Amino acid sequence: MKFSVVRTLGFYLGGIRTAWGGRRRIEAKQLKNLRHLVKKAREDSPYFHDLYADLPDTDVIKLSDLPTSSKLDLMADFDRWLTDRSLTLAQARQHMESMDNLGVPIGDYAVFRTSGTSGEPAVIVISAPMLELIFGLTLARMSRTQFQFARKIERSGANVIITGGNGHFIGAGFDLLRQNLKIPLKREFKFIPAEQAIDQTVKQLNEITSMASIVTYPSMLTILTREQELGRLHIEPVAIKVAGETFAPELRERAQKAFPSLQFDILDAYGCTECLAMAFECDCGRQHVSEDWVILEAVDENHQAVADGTLSATALLTVLGNETQPFIRYDLGDRLRFYTDPCPCGSPFRSFQVEGRQATVVRVADVTLSPLAFDLEHEAAQRVQMIQTSEDVFEIRAELLTDANPDQVFEQVIQSASEVFVKNGLTGVKVHQSDAAPQLTPSGKFHEVISLH
Repeated sequence: MKFSVVRTLGFYLGGIRTAWGGRRRIEAKQLKNLRHLVKKAREDSPYFHDLYADLPDTDVIKLSDLPTSSKLDLMADFDRWLTDRSLTLAQARQHMESMDNLGVPIGDYAVFRTSGTSGEPAVIVISAPMLELIFGLTLARMSRTQFQFARKIERSGANVIITGGNGHFIGAGFDLLRQNLKIPLKREFKFIPAEQAIDQTVKQLNEITSMASIVTYPSMLTILTREQELGRLHIEPVAIKVAGETFAPELRERAQKAFPSLQFDILDAYGCTECLAMAFECDCGRQHVSEDWVILEAVDENHQAVADGTLSATALLTVLGNETQPFIRYDLGDRLRFYTDPCPCGSPFRSFQVEGRQATVVRVADVTLSPLAFDLEHEAAQRVQMIQTSEDVFEIRAELLTDANPDQVFEQVIQSASEVFVKNGLTGVKVHQSDAAPQLTPSGKFHEVISLH
């Protein structure tokens, strides 16, 4: 696996040129890339060859002609999905059995896995051209402020990643891959596993005398913000970047108050293991789709397009630069809403809001609640979690401080959660205490509310 700086520069210049050309050039580039990808998939992926057998000719095909795909179907036929079948699922899984192989390429590819939050984990194959596209597009879409942000944190102290450490996840593995491929970036990262006790995380962070940046999940930032507010954590990062989960505006405002040392707005990187270069955040705080290389569709339960301004049931993702492992109209599970007005930043790329995942929505009878409806924080607990065990039964788990009164903590949290249900007309819901520890996803994300899948 060889990384080319020259090809990365080509993607960078191409990305700038496409943006300068406005909507006409973006849409032309997108269609050209789509037909190229479909042609490659039809010719070299047995899975897509069969799936697309009855579709129109590739040179006239449109996005709406293509059927949707799901993680379960693709993973069930993994060895017929890839366009290069020199890498098998068995080989990828064997490679990932050892954590010594995290970020180490296997032949011409790097392999990672998703956390499986919404079902079976997926094995993701990343080629050198895909890496070059990721770095090139990231540079092309940076604003002047974001470029200054990157330059500043290069020379401001330690850079910390807090993410899952119990598997081949992209959060911990991407920087190791960069180092193995000798990709020329000056920043080095200190890794802290999100699964460990919060006391230990606080201790490790407090021991860092000069901190440039923290990269983590919004759920972990919530915990760090609270620890900083309560005085147990006292760090002064220059910058914070979050990724991997929905980043609520309320958390952004709260975290910026808790960390007055921040010299830049908190950066929200929207992406997933399947597509790290899916979108970019502008200086106005909106997410924009990199439409020349990515197609993101807001759709209803039947995978039909919803109007701009309407919250989708899910989203379909097409990664136009991944020829090795085609993701074409792939059900991502994210719920999003495209803006109806142009972004004030002037970008020609469409902008949208992310409002969570299907898997995180709580449903009781015919009532649907967002996890954000619940306030489960307690000053005597470092993690509090509510898990739906049946349609109308929930249990509360907590990681308590050593001097906490467990009965008092659980009573107050249960009362707070019960009030939310009652306010929404759900008087029969039962909420009770559990002695089990809060659970994290395999990739280290902490969900305060876990719905019944």
